[in-house]
Amino acid sequence: MSIFMDDSRRAALAILLLTSIKQKKKRKRSIWSKQWLLHRHKFSHMGLLKELKENNPDDFRNYLRMSDSNFEHLFEAIRPAITKQNTCMRQAISPEQRLIATLRYLATGRTLEDLKFSTGISAQSLGRIIPETCIAIIEAMKAEYLKFPESAEEWKAIAKQFEDYWNFPNCGGAIDGKHVRIQPPANSGSYYYNYKGYFSIVLMAIVNAKYEFIMVDVGKNGRVSDGGAIEQTVFYQKLKNKEVQLPTNNETTEGLNFVFVADEAFALQEHILKPFPVKTLTKQRRIFNYRLSRARRVVENAFGILANRFRVFHTAITLSPAKVDLVVLTCCVLHNFLRRTNGNVYMPNNMVDREDIEYCSLVYGDWRSDPNAMLQLQAGGTRNANVDAKTNRENYVDYFNGQGAVDWQDAMI
Repeated sequence: MSIFMDDSRRAALAILLLTSIKQKKKRKRSIWSKQWLLHRHKFSHMGLLKELKENNPDDFRNYLRMSDSNFEHLFEAIRPAITKQNTCMRQAISPEQRLIATLRYLATGRTLEDLKFSTGISAQSLGRIIPETCIAIIEAMKAEYLKFPESAEEWKAIAKQFEDYWNFPNCGGAIDGKHVRIQPPANSGSYYYNYKGYFSIVLMAIVNAKYEFIMVDVGKNGRVSDGGAIEQTVFYQKLKNKEVQLPTNNETTEGLNFVFVADEAFALQEHILKPFPVKTLTKQRRIFNYRLSRARRVVENAFGILANRFRVFHTAITLSPAKVDLVVLTCCVLHNFLRRTNGNVYMPNNMVDREDIEYCSLVYGDWRSDPNAMLQLQAGGTRNANVDAKTNRENYVDYFNGQGAVDWQDAMI
């Protein structure tokens, strides 16, 4: 055989070799999809949910964390955004199945590999469906159910609720933060490693007098403290730059500063009140601390109820940080939605802290006995407040011990 060949034969051989190499590199799929997944209508939980919807509404609500009427309201709001077209290759997963799979994930925190057996949807598909559905829920519901006040009148409406419910005037909300456990992304090192020895991101929030979130900031790494986390939020920067449209002192009770209440981990500021340290307490300051704690408990209870209802917060969420942010924000939106539309069922009285004035005692909500409740942020270092911030707090001390006193406060300290 000759070792020489003409150009056309050489080109033909080169093409043949290249095609052969590509075919070897291409991994052959053994099957397009598992047969039982193609029959999800037969093997998934959809049949069970139909039975629960018709005959066991309490179990339906427990399964999806909402009633049938709440589900239908939510479904109609997001149906257009999560409806996909069928193709010649396969039938699309229905929007109802997509929403149910997402709600079940939020309710349980089960792994995608585990969830596929009840949904009849592959783990790979669930990894796309859940974030897509979360985006749809956020976009459809946030304008009504997670609206940040944009005017002094809206802030005054919130303050009236705090005064009516908690006897605390001029209050725009209670501030706090929690850790959300995550599985750290590859090569992230200790970036998300918190003081309790696991990986997390931070959920910062402001809550109104009715246990509803009015501001949510999520995604900061778990190493930051309460004070450090709030200072990195858009809200704090606007507050610092006087860009939040708060009522002026001419519009507030007794001309006091309009304020937000927080715990000792936060810095004392002109518009942020925190309790006095134990070593500096007098009777008047203990009364102030009691009145501040009474208003601030709404944010602790909101977080507790959120984690109790959406058990995804009880696990290390095995999604990318960006997708975790979507999951957390979706839960906050749904919390507000369910709190307003079905509050007595979603949040019964035994779930929240309540005072027994007759016996001068505090009865803690059931969520506090949950060993998997979200972890409090680490307190930051002590920082000296300016004179105006200290003066503002002393003005509130005088108010709560004078004109703003309530009959039972002496007995409660």
